[in-house]
Amino acid sequence: MAYHKKSYVEHTAVRVKDIQWHIHFFREVLGMTIRSVDGAADAPNQVWTVGGMQLISDPNFKGPEGRLAHLGIMTEDLEEALELAYSRGVTELPQGRNWFALPDGLCIELMQVKGNAVTEALAINPRE
Repeated sequence: MAYHKKSYVEHTAVRVKDIQWHIHFFREVLGMTIRSVDGAADAPNQVWTVGGMQLISDPNFKGPEGRLAHLGIMTEDLEEALELAYSRGVTELPQGRNWFALPDGLCIELMQVKGNAVTEALAINPRE
């Protein structure tokens, strides 16, 4: 059985050693303002930008491998997508049923879209 609804990557979460440096870079170089902050503004645990970046503060991160924390994917039918995902052998993560790891270790956060957000997001072709 194949999933016949649509989905899109809503955010990409990455671990960063110096979160303030990254906040300034994404804001000042790329114009990606902060839409949400977890923790104190001067020392956040994590931030989300307009434009899909989630920066997770990890001062002890040694890199370069393992920087990607997870992909956040919005989907039109969360329950159907989860049923199909689990039927293919993904591993549930501690954060909840909508968080799972693929066989190669890539972590996914699957979220139910509100309204027509998937259709609207997929209608944008940034390369035209």
